Amino acid sequence: MLKSPKTLLVLTICAGLSACAATQTPQSSATQETASAPKKTVEAAKPHSASGDTITLEQIMADPDWLGRQPESPYWGLDSVTVRYQRKQQGSEVRNIWQTSAAEGGNGSPVDLAEYHLADNEQRVFNQDYSKVAWLFEGNLYVKDMTSGKVMQLTRSDQSKKHPMFLLDGRLAYQSNNSIHVIDPDSGLSRQLVSWKFSEAPKALEEPDDYLAKKQLELIKYVGKKRQERKHQFDKKQSLKAGNATMVPEPFYFDPDYETVQASLSPDGQRLILAIQEDVPQRDDDDIMPNYIGEDGRIKTESVRRMVVDAKPHSQELWLLDLQNHSQAKLGYESLPGYNEDVLAEVKRENAEAKGESYTTNRLPRDIGLITDWYWTQSAINWHSNGQQVAVMLKAWDNKDRWIATVDFDDNRLVSEHRLHDDAWINYKFNSFGWLNNSETLYFLSEQSGYAHLYTKTPGAKELAITYGDYEVDDLTLTRDDSHIYFRANIKHPGIYEIYRVNLRDGEIEAMTDMGGNNQYVLSPDETQLLLTHGTVTMPEELYVQKAEIGARPVKLTDTVSEAFKSMPWSAPKIVPVPSSHTDKPIYSKVYLPEDYQAGEPRKAVVFNHGAGYLQNSHLGWSGYFREFMFHSMLVQQGYVVMDMDYRASQGYGRDWRTAIYRQMGTPETQDLQDGVKWLTQNANVDGNEICTYGGSYGGFMTFMALFTAPDLFQCGAALRPVTDWAYYNRPYTSNILNTPNVDELAYTRSSPIYYAEGLQKPLLINAPMVDNNVFFVDVVRLVQRLIELEKTDFETAIYPVEPHGFRQPSSWLDEYRRIYKLFEENLN
Repeated sequence: MLKSPKTLLVLTICAGLSACAATQTPQSSATQETASAPKKTVEAAKPHSASGDTITLEQIMADPDWLGRQPESPYWGLDSVTVRYQRKQQGSEVRNIWQTSAAEGGNGSPVDLAEYHLADNEQRVFNQDYSKVAWLFEGNLYVKDMTSGKVMQLTRSDQSKKHPMFLLDGRLAYQSNNSIHVIDPDSGLSRQLVSWKFSEAPKALEEPDDYLAKKQLELIKYVGKKRQERKHQFDKKQSLKAGNATMVPEPFYFDPDYETVQASLSPDGQRLILAIQEDVPQRDDDDIMPNYIGEDGRIKTESVRRMVVDAKPHSQELWLLDLQNHSQAKLGYESLPGYNEDVLAEVKRENAEAKGESYTTNRLPRDIGLITDWYWTQSAINWHSNGQQVAVMLKAWDNKDRWIATVDFDDNRLVSEHRLHDDAWINYKFNSFGWLNNSETLYFLSEQSGYAHLYTKTPGAKELAITYGDYEVDDLTLTRDDSHIYFRANIKHPGIYEIYRVNLRDGEIEAMTDMGGNNQYVLSPDETQLLLTHGTVTMPEELYVQKAEIGARPVKLTDTVSEAFKSMPWSAPKIVPVPSSHTDKPIYSKVYLPEDYQAGEPRKAVVFNHGAGYLQNSHLGWSGYFREFMFHSMLVQQGYVVMDMDYRASQGYGRDWRTAIYRQMGTPETQDLQDGVKWLTQNANVDGNEICTYGGSYGGFMTFMALFTAPDLFQCGAALRPVTDWAYYNRPYTSNILNTPNVDELAYTRSSPIYYAEGLQKPLLINAPMVDNNVFFVDVVRLVQRLIELEKTDFETAIYPVEPHGFRQPSSWLDEYRRIYKLFEENLN
């Protein structure tokens, strides 16, 4: 039975971690409310320090080094005392490894380049008893004896190497191209364990392929003799390989038109799971964009990704290779429930009827393969540590199903253990899974309840929910003894992510941190400490260390934020649950308010639309939109009210909030913006006729949809690096939400701003980088031409010739935000 956390979870929002550490009281509550806001409003504390300084665009859009260079990608040293992290060089994009001590604290110092092979080992693997550890550095393999401390370099070459692992017999294995090699760490002997080739298997003799070749063999004895000698040599080589244990094993052979997707060796070294797919181009020759500002003064053609409109379905094949008897068997998908369901039948029927056609359901096999989407770098092939069980995670190309399957080694077939189906799309984020160390039990994340939660499952049995509730679970860490799984979750508030652990024996969930904000963690190798990354809405992230014990207090390690940043009068936003007119859940939103916002005449306001769609920005941690945070503070200093909504599609609020935009991107979000404007007028003393909006990428798309489909909602809008036609965007993201254009043209038409451009009535600023390989510049070009042909006059376009999707030059950031600010000032009284 799942039990409640031991301590009362505290809603404490801190501006600086020293303040957080000083106020950690398990039974206290720091929830604050305002008279004008609905209940459950969470208010951030005041900034660390403030002065009378004026916030300027020149300051906030300068090179972000002025904030200080914060720790990135932190990890533990093997001794569970040393802490390492990446830190940007001053004035450069190059990162160095820095090192500090959990015991002594401080920022530490850069690691000497001569020691990088010992320090750059975040991605490491241990043997069964944790007496040895191995890692790759610059493509070469190192192993350390944890008892003696001795480090041995096992390879020194430029040959490709990846996926190191210890076998049960103590040897180290790694993949090099299409082969697996093993090394004895004690002797240093290296040998090739298995290889595979995409070619026809060699034959002793080829049969004559035409009349002349056949007659040549009959008439010319010399030709026949040489042919027979080749056969003898071939037979001898085959006999030598079979009879001499020191020879390299014979390769496995596959279709010459295929390529490797992923390979995974069993810990006992006896089997290999191989995923392959047809070797076809991932882009076409016309998938290009021009770069007008090249080094040589000439126009350069840049290769870019394929558009979703050109996406071609494909399946992957799974093969089981038995290395003991050198046999190979294809693992078919027929055993997966729903493998041939026409899951898009209703969508296809709706589109056909719109064209005056009919559609007949079919039950053809679907395109299926390993999950290799973004947000998830874990292998989709997961062996149990004993080598006797393997699980694979598969997804349909149409994005509607995810399967976890084991393999029956006797019958060479997949056995479905869990099917997750979603009529909209399977989330590409919550896919962590694996085996417990000491029992043949699976653990995995699933959204089947409506939120991402942890489950366990013995093969063949029903899954067991370990966590449940209206919150998201992610970032799993299993302890060596299988007693606990650590995780990160927003249990006490959608915008507060703390670290927890669940006892796998009794289901009790324990809160490990109570820091507020949006925390990340790394468990130390000895499992006694947590390395925490913590920031607040007004303070960039720093590193902390805390014992992995209930009630332990975090100790701050780094202090990298500049005094210049700390001294500025930043505005701490409230997190407000805006009532929704279309759902029974509130729309959590950041609201920036001037201190005297209720005084005097109604205020002007700006609504910011975050990018990515599936992203959470109304949380209580430091935001990736740090420039926007500073810009909003500047606007507040000048009397503006600013709102930043986690509209439907945003991350952190469960499956239904995410999938509300399925086949109708832009419609639910605009409805949420309307509710946001209503809240501002009723609660924040805002004039409903004095509000503008802006956003970048997905936020730019939303700006278009709001101005085009609800022209009375805002007085002006700025769309930055915006999507105008989803058919031009990529497949992995877009086909999840809108299917593909050849299947669901209706979804693309109703979701693409270019089809609504005639609705523009208010001033619009379009800012577009020209070498954007994410949202192509052609999106803006096509929309601008459409607006011209519609004879629209109230729009302006600013182009940025050297910039990609995320600007690099401070001058570009400054120019962009000067234009945005000017737009607001000219259109709001």
